[in-house]
Amino acid sequence: MRTCSTLLQIALGCLLLPLPGHAEGIDTEHLFGFTIGSDIGEPGEREFQNETTGRFDKSAGTYRAVTNSAELEFVPVKNFRVEFAAVAASYNIGGVPGFDDVNQTAVQGAAVDLRYRFLDRATSPFGLLFEAEPHANRLDETSGQHVRAYGTDFALAFDREFIANKLVAAVNLLYQPEWTNFLATGKTEHDATLGVAGAIMAQVRPGVLIGGEARYLRKYEGFGLDVFAGHALFVGPTMYIQLSERSRLTAAWSFQVAGRAAEMPGSLDLVNFERHQARLIYGINF
Repeated sequence: MRTCSTLLQIALGCLLLPLPGHAEGIDTEHLFGFTIGSDIGEPGEREFQNETTGRFDKSAGTYRAVTNSAELEFVPVKNFRVEFAAVAASYNIGGVPGFDDVNQTAVQGAAVDLRYRFLDRATSPFGLLFEAEPHANRLDETSGQHVRAYGTDFALAFDREFIANKLVAAVNLLYQPEWTNFLATGKTEHDATLGVAGAIMAQVRPGVLIGGEARYLRKYEGFGLDVFAGHALFVGPTMYIQLSERSRLTAAWSFQVAGRAAEMPGSLDLVNFERHQARLIYGINF
């Protein structure tokens, strides 16, 4: 937990550093791969987005989990955005300790993403947004087993441009509780993920930004963080390309560089998390 606190203090300290002035610049709504920004678009805007996320490699055997989320986004009023998503998933798991072998593709579930912006960077020292994303799943996100699962991902997002239209950074605080009932065994689990994420992106040419993201995640049994299960630090590059006036593409890859599962040896947590994670996002306004 000390690592998480230190990363948070450094990141928030940078966001609060004084700047000589503010000018309109980069839109952070869809800029990052695994982090979110505080921008949400203008009232009346509508977007379609397709997000593909891949998670690969455990301690042994074959582990591939790919989810594809088709999303519709609306901004009905100023500072508020709503998104509806349908999610399909594909799992190829074989010979992984602690996991049943699974090879299937199916509808995983649905989600609603609600975002409200409290502070706008145009009029405040930094942007501030609160996100709540309730979801329901019929496949377990990690094991691919048939389940009834319900949860809500909460995030508090801060962002700021350090050089107008050139350099932007964001920090997220994360809390993700989940209730899961495994249909084959009747077993019910309550767990939660707590974390902090940070990202920085630089515009290298108009409409093209490159940078990196880092996430520190801690897994617990129980919604109240009752029993520590493991932790992991992910880092990796991100690229954003404005394809046209209405369309965009974001690509990100993260790999686990440090971590540990509770009561398990090793320098990585490959029980609760994966060795590699990748994300590709395509969006278009209509």
